[in-house]
Amino acid sequence: MSDVYLEDDSIGAARDIADVQAVEVITTTAVHLMSAAAVKVGLADDPENQLDLDEARKLIIALAGLVTAGAPEIGDMHARSLRDGLRSLQLAFREASPFPDAIGQGPGEKLTGPVN
Repeated sequence: MSDVYLEDDSIGAARDIADVQAVEVITTTAVHLMSAAAVKVGLADDPENQLDLDEARKLIIALAGLVTAGAPEIGDMHARSLRDGLRSLQLAFREASPFPDAIGQGPGEKLTGPVN
């Protein structure tokens, strides 16, 4: 590949992302985090081989941060569904954990408040 082709390609990608609204970037990122966390918490097709609570904890905390910080910017309509998904993942994490965290100490709960 030539440098010109790569440069043209990156300019096209920059133009494409420039046309995307912030709410779409935030919600898409949140959905990716949710999907990855769901797999790691054992909600996918092969939970015996995909369950990884350490990884799930990290993803849920990142999701909680994004949802908490982004909610005022994306509006209640979008934020409500993200909060519901986050809460479901937090509860699924608690159920999957052999030694559940105390209420208020689970992944992301420092950002979202206690989930029970």
